[in-house]
Amino acid sequence: WVKWAGRNFDAGRPQHARVVWWLSVAGPAALVWLLYLLVAHFSLLLALALNVGVLYLTLGFRSFSHYITDIRLALERKDEATAKQLMTEWLHLDASELPQNELLRHVIEHGLLAAHRHVFGVFFFFVVFSAIGLGPAGAVFYRLSEFMSRYWSYQSVSLQAPSNQELRLVSAEYFGAADYLPARLTAFGFAVVGNFEDAVDAWRQQAHLFPDANDGVVLAATAGAINVSLGGDQPTHASPLEDQGSPPPVVPTGGMEPVFSHVRSMVGLVWRAVVMWMLLLALLTLARWTG
Repeated sequence: WVKWAGRNFDAGRPQHARVVWWLSVAGPAALVWLLYLLVAHFSLLLALALNVGVLYLTLGFRSFSHYITDIRLALERKDEATAKQLMTEWLHLDASELPQNELLRHVIEHGLLAAHRHVFGVFFFFVVFSAIGLGPAGAVFYRLSEFMSRYWSYQSVSLQAPSNQELRLVSAEYFGAADYLPARLTAFGFAVVGNFEDAVDAWRQQAHLFPDANDGVVLAATAGAINVSLGGDQPTHASPLEDQGSPPPVVPTGGMEPVFSHVRSMVGLVWRAVVMWMLLLALLTLARWTG
């Protein structure tokens, strides 16, 4: 769909990039909203089923969780070669020369960014759009917005295909705007379920070290929450489309050098944050029903 929209509506001018973006992202979201209104008119149970179905398609736990699990199990067996091979398959980067602490750092960083972009960001947009009567359109909007930010970079960098550079810039700019609040809510959730004081301090002092402002908030808060040093040199990616986040900075954050226990801490942090936000949503829903 994104490729078709670019091929048919991008004539190379700056304004065409915005037309392609809105058609690619807002078009499907609007269709999902209209479908939700139609279904809800006949049955609230069918509307609930549509919500569940859209969330099933847009939430992406499986896109990264099994890689993290397999890498963690390989490292538990002291099988570093398999862990590096899995890292290469997951992120399409050359992990063969990475020392173990750098391998662990990349697992933590990309796992966190994947959890944010494939789970928390989708969840927050779903909740906000549902609250104003737009049904599951928010989940579709966020998912496609994030995909667009990677797709056109993939087209121009990996495939070396001619593409409107303005489209790449617009996609990155619009996703950055859309992700501004979700990134900070994700960081806040990690702070609450982790070491709150250190997480907030790292957020304030070290988020600017990362090249992407939204990613920097998430990673800096996590670095403080589990006391791990994140950031550093980044291996070369073969495919930006498969990249789960922006390249980390050269200057690392404070905290301990990554060790195996930090991977467990990161996984626990993500699951505790999921439970916290789900409980908060349940309480708000119950308050609305009883109010």
